[in-house]
Amino acid sequence: MLLILIWSVVALAALYLYFRQLYSSLRQRGLKHFTPVPLLGNMAGMTLRYEHFSDYLKRLYDSFPEERLVGNFEFTNPLVVIRDLELVKKVTIKDFEHFLDHRTVVDDKLDPFWGRNLFSLKGDEWRNMRATLSPAFTSSKIRLMIPFMVEVGNQMISSLKKQIQESGTSSIEVEAKDLTSRFANDVIASCAFGLKVDSQAQQDNEFYEMGKEASTFKFRQLLVFFGYNSFPKLMSKLKITVFSYRTMVFFRSLISGTMREREDKNIVRPDMIHLLLEAKKGKLTHDDKVKDTDAGFATVEESAVGKAKPKVDWSQDDLIAQTMVFLIGGFETVSSSMAFALHELAINPDIQERLVKEIKEYNAKNGGKLDFNDLQKMPYMDMVVSELMRMWGPGFMVDRICIKDYNLGKPNKNSTEDYIIRRGEGLVIPVWALHRSPEFYPEPDKFDPERFSDENKNNIKSFTYLPFGIGPRNCIGILLHYN
Repeated sequence: MLLILIWSVVALAALYLYFRQLYSSLRQRGLKHFTPVPLLGNMAGMTLRYEHFSDYLKRLYDSFPEERLVGNFEFTNPLVVIRDLELVKKVTIKDFEHFLDHRTVVDDKLDPFWGRNLFSLKGDEWRNMRATLSPAFTSSKIRLMIPFMVEVGNQMISSLKKQIQESGTSSIEVEAKDLTSRFANDVIASCAFGLKVDSQAQQDNEFYEMGKEASTFKFRQLLVFFGYNSFPKLMSKLKITVFSYRTMVFFRSLISGTMREREDKNIVRPDMIHLLLEAKKGKLTHDDKVKDTDAGFATVEESAVGKAKPKVDWSQDDLIAQTMVFLIGGFETVSSSMAFALHELAINPDIQERLVKEIKEYNAKNGGKLDFNDLQKMPYMDMVVSELMRMWGPGFMVDRICIKDYNLGKPNKNSTEDYIIRRGEGLVIPVWALHRSPEFYPEPDKFDPERFSDENKNNIKSFTYLPFGIGPRNCIGILLHYN
């Protein structure tokens, strides 16, 4: 009994010394941070579900106003959080080659649909995939998909009209998030997967249920990501995946079957599956056009990485993984943004009225037909969407991993030594905190599209508006703003 007690004390002492050394490492290198909890680090609030990660990052950002960079512990994994805008520019653009990759290290053999998609690929594999896919994300390609989107919109309107008629009243109550989720699902099914789905009328259709399961990142999925960042070998040994086996089997069968049928029967439908098949054959090229001066505020020129000539050597899982990008990147992000837009328009009737007036004017010009060019040129629509992405953008942070040692400079003006971030260490840019900072956006919790008017948008400081990320590794979806 005494021996067990002694060994228990020794074990506890060893653990105490280990965690003490681990959690003092950032302070010893000059970074301030909140006091970590053993094993959980600074993740207690997220793990116990009493604080969202975006709120935590804002609290961290606001708590150290004099710091250029601060520390954070994701469980036992040290992390640098960037506060200085000039440093944001350096790590994402000027010295991008030091921070080429995202931190996500999901085992691509266990979970190829996540591990092999554009977001997760690293190094030259990412460069080649970005260069291959970039030509697919142009307005000329997306313009051909507008009829599919219009068809889905008409389905939603018909469903709402039918519900109102059946209610015997002039109005009905609608759960906005459910409505927008079904709309986003059906657009993705049509534009990415080549399927005609009506989730408004067929509430329990299989594609909607499987799509929701695959793209809605709940608590379990967040823990999987954090787990792979902190304990990658353990997670791989335990064979833990982001997607369930059922999800992978469903989408592998669906996408492989659709691609096989397209090639066997020479079916051409201008959707993403067609574009991916063309990209695999090396037949996609960039549109030789300059940036439209009327394009939206958040537009960005594609980098040299995206315009490079790719080396294409895709497996079937690589193709499926890129198709899944549209589901993962579009389902929850688009539906959430639309739901927040409905909320803001409902509580700001003056903004709603002005936007509706603009839409009606352009609608009348085109005889009731949705015109892609005019859609891009609606100034107030762009202002509303830009402000929506500031307040409620789904990308609440930008993350990178250091692939070559880099000098981040002094953490604050009183520091005596520079902070050298080592190869393999991660950093985060707290986008939500920047977007909600009164220093950059007066009354940041107010929905005010006028921030993005022609008169005011030049007042927005560079690198404080990052709804699609920044630099060569920004979200590829932003390229859709181009003509």
